[in-house]
Amino acid sequence: MLPYTYRVTKYDPADRDGYGRYTGIEHSESDRGPVEAGYLSAVAAFARDSGSTEVSIREPGVGGPVESGPAATAAGHGLAGLFPPDLTGYHDGARVPVATALELVRAMLRDSGAWCRLEDEGRFFVHVGYDQYVYVGSTDPCERALAHTRELGLFPEAMVGSPYAPNLDAPAPRVADAGFWAETAALVAARGAVILEEGYLASTSRWHRLTTATLDPIRARLAPRARLLVWPDLSPDVAGVLASVTGDDLFRLVWETGTRHLAALVARGEDPDLARTLTGARAAMALSLDPAESAPLLSAVLPDPDTTLRARWTP
Repeated sequence: MLPYTYRVTKYDPADRDGYGRYTGIEHSESDRGPVEAGYLSAVAAFARDSGSTEVSIREPGVGGPVESGPAATAAGHGLAGLFPPDLTGYHDGARVPVATALELVRAMLRDSGAWCRLEDEGRFFVHVGYDQYVYVGSTDPCERALAHTRELGLFPEAMVGSPYAPNLDAPAPRVADAGFWAETAALVAARGAVILEEGYLASTSRWHRLTTATLDPIRARLAPRARLLVWPDLSPDVAGVLASVTGDDLFRLVWETGTRHLAALVARGEDPDLARTLTGARAAMALSLDPAESAPLLSAVLPDPDTTLRARWTP
C-alpha cells in the first residue's frame, strides 16, 4: 500500500449525507467533454508528481464473460486504436506510457467494457471504479497535483486506501513450470488430446485442442501471465452434450466448428437457440460455472520469462 491515496471525483463532499452517499445533482456517467478531460488531466498530474512516465497494466479484462467466438472483440471494448483487434499487448504486466494509460482511464470512465488496474509498482497507481470514482495512490503527497485537481473543479479526498486494491493475501496459484507442462504432455499422450483454456484476460478465454503435434506450437504463443486450465477433450456426441444441460443454470458451452475452430459462450440450458448455435459442430462440452461441479484436470499460471510468478490471478 502506498502512503498517499486520494479519491478524485466530480462530486462535492458538501453534497454527501451522513453515510457518505452523494445526494447532489451530478450524473454518474461521463460527459465525454470537459469534466472527463479534467479527470484525465488530474490523473496525469498525479503521475507527474509521482515521477511515473510508464505504468503496468494489471489484471486486465473486458466487460462480461467474453469468450473466443468470432465476435469476441467486435465492439472494441474501448481499446480500438490502442491495441490490435486481437488485443495483443493488452495483458497483465504490459508496460505502457502514461499517454496510453490515460486513454485506458478514458475507456473505463465511459464504461466501454475494458477494465484494469494501472500501476507503477512502489510509486503510483490509478484505479477507476463505478460512477466516475477514481482512486490514485503515490509515494508523494502530490501537492501540485492536488491543487491542479481543485483548479479543474474536481474534488480530491484523502483515503486510507483504494477499494479496488488487489487482494495480496489470496493463495498463490500453481506456476506453469516444467512440471506442469510434463503433466500436460502426459495427459495428451494418455488421452490423445485435451482442451487448454487460456485465460488471457479477466473473464476472457481462448480455447485450444492440444495434441502431440500442437502442444508445443500453442504453448509458444500463449499470452504472458495467462491462466491455464486443462480440460478433457470435447465429446463428438454433440446432441448428448446439449441434452445434459437443462434448467436455467449458467454454464460454458465449448464446441469445435465445422472448420475446426474452437468457440465458446456462456448460456443457459433452457436457451432455445443452443441447438441452432451448434449446427455443424464436430464436438462439444458443457462446463458448469460452479467450480465444485467442473474441476479442470490441471491449472496453473504462466510465470515471467525469468520464471518468477508475478501475476495476481486467484486460483
